Amino acid sequence: MIIEQKLKDIQNRASEVENLMNSGNISGAELTKLSKEYSRMSEILPIISEYFQTQHGIADAKAMQSDPELKEIAVEQLSELNKLLPEVENKLQVALLPRDDADDNSVIMEIRAGVGGEESALFAWDLFNQYKSYALRLGWKIEIIEENATSLRGYKEVIFKIDGAGAYGRMKFESGIHRVQRVPETEASGRIHTSAASVAVMPEAEEIDVVIEDKDLRIDTYRSQGAGGQHVNKTDSAVRITHLPTGIVVACQNERSQLKNKDFAMNVLRSRLYEKQRLEQANSSNASRKSMVGSGDRSEKIRTYNFPEQRVTDHRIKLTLYKLDDILAGGEGLDEMINALIAADQLEQLVNMN
Repeated sequence: MIIEQKLKDIQNRASEVENLMNSGNISGAELTKLSKEYSRMSEILPIISEYFQTQHGIADAKAMQSDPELKEIAVEQLSELNKLLPEVENKLQVALLPRDDADDNSVIMEIRAGVGGEESALFAWDLFNQYKSYALRLGWKIEIIEENATSLRGYKEVIFKIDGAGAYGRMKFESGIHRVQRVPETEASGRIHTSAASVAVMPEAEEIDVVIEDKDLRIDTYRSQGAGGQHVNKTDSAVRITHLPTGIVVACQNERSQLKNKDFAMNVLRSRLYEKQRLEQANSSNASRKSMVGSGDRSEKIRTYNFPEQRVTDHRIKLTLYKLDDILAGGEGLDEMINALIAADQLEQLVNMN
């Protein structure tokens, strides 16, 4: 069968990659590339083994039926294995779905206050702390790149990096408009207000992913503003980088070192350009497909957090969980929401394939 030959090809390729990685005759860049490929295949290999073991078990049970002494046992085994086979085949289908090459990457996330004034900035702060707690719970590292805080413990804008294997694969469906319904801290009459904040999630790009020419950059330095310690307004440590072909502007002033601010700004610029390229490719190749979990468009309203009812609703998959506190704490409720989004995307891909 064609499918079985493809599965054997994956097993053979995994052995080939493993030998190449252990040979010591490849460059660092090639080793990184092969490591990603092997990591992806290592997730599929146990399911392939389970599939072949189930098929072999069915064949053996059928052969045993011709023996009168073993027929009863064979019939029982065959019944169990025939029930198991569809489950294994489904797992295999999901594992073999085309995978986003960036799923294993770390992420750059941007949260910006939107409609709702100071209450929106407070909600942006809540969202940042939600993702920070979630990242730390999963053993990922988090680093703030740029922040613009308000006097009332809110964020007009915060840009940060989550460093961890598979971070983009789990966080990518968080892109969009998040809406909150609650009584603001600044509201004396107790009326419920609705405000919003936008979240953008981009895979961190490597230098090999995006080539940026020096001639395409305008780099300006200036004195830092706002919170930041002794260096504020004393040295030109803040950096603003403009990518001339696209008009994308990135600024960073969070660090005392101008060099560090430049490195952070370049990292964000590279990731924004990478995201732009990926979206353009996706739009051209999937023009007819409107994903049920959205396109990653940061202007799309995706989720509502309703404090009076303690509920969180994801509008893309019509899922409501009455676990608001746990979700905002980055707990298992957020895992449940993210797992449901991943499952919905996988189901849609399977339907489209069939």
